[in-house]
Order: sequence, then C-alpha cells, then structure tokens
Amino acid sequence: MRAEKTQLLNDLQGLLTASSGAFLMAYKGTKVSEFSALRKGLAEVKSECHVVPNRLMKRAADGCGLTALGALRVTGETLLVSGGADPVKVAKLLADFGKEHKSLTFKLGVLSGKLLTVEDTQALAQLPSREILLAQVLGLLQATPRQLVTVLNAKVASVVYALKAYADKKQQAA
Repeated sequence: MRAEKTQLLNDLQGLLTASSGAFLMAYKGTKVSEFSALRKGLAEVKSECHVVPNRLMKRAADGCGLTALGALRVTGETLLVSGGADPVKVAKLLADFGKEHKSLTFKLGVLSGKLLTVEDTQALAQLPSREILLAQVLGLLQATPRQLVTVLNAKVASVVYALKAYADKKQQAA
C-alpha cells in the first residue's frame, strides 16, 4: 500500500478509536455550501466529517477491532462523522441537517463499539440531551424521599388531629 493510503488508514483508525460515536452518512448531491454549513455545525459540538473511501473504511474498522463494521458492505459515497463528547448531540445535528437537506442520510452508526442501524441512529437522535436526562434522573431521585417525607408527615398530622379531637371531646364531657 502506498504511503499516502497507509497514512489515511492510520488517520481513519484514529478517528474511529478516539470518539465514542461515529456515523456513516450518504451525501450524494450535497452542495459545497451545505458541506460548509455542516462542518460549521459539527465544529460547534467538537466533531468533524471526512469523505472516506469505503475500502479504507473497512480496513480501518477491522484494524480498530470493529469487525461488525468491517464485515458490512457499504456502497456509494460515504461521509464519516466522528468526535464529540456527546454522540447524541452529533446524531441530533445530523438528523436535523438531514431534514433540511435531503441529500444527507444515515447509513449506519457506531456507538461505543456497537453497530447501529439507520433506525437506531434515528432513535438516538430523538433522545433528549445529556443535561435533560441527568435532570430527569435527579428529579426521580429527589421524588422518592419527598414522597416519603410527605407520607410520614401525613401520619404524624393524623395522630395530632386524633389527639386534639380526643382532647376536645374530653373537654366537652367535663
């Protein structure tokens, strides 16, 4: 293999191993101005995209231990989107961009070494952001103690009301 291809293969392996999520996209018919807008949006979520040859993508996947990706038959023009701390944000950005520009569609995704189908990647894009999910978990954790305190408070209050009613009844009898 030529030195340029060897370097490209090493770069692709680095991109696949460095990020927790990567997405392969079909981009046929996407204009240069749309690519620029996509790259700008991806830079905001600390991701990047590269047009990659399918054969080198397969070799890079095999070299990274992503044998499921290497075994798939990927055809057509392929855009590799990788990087970013939050793959959900990247998937959302790609899905939103794909709604506006029909030429950009998901082929498949890789999340933490697991292969995702097109449906899985679209479902990933529908998830709330990490911050919202953490807030929901925190709300659930806070709800249980709050409910316990409410129930205990209600029991104590009912005992106090019963004692007050008994005392009032004794006062009226005397």
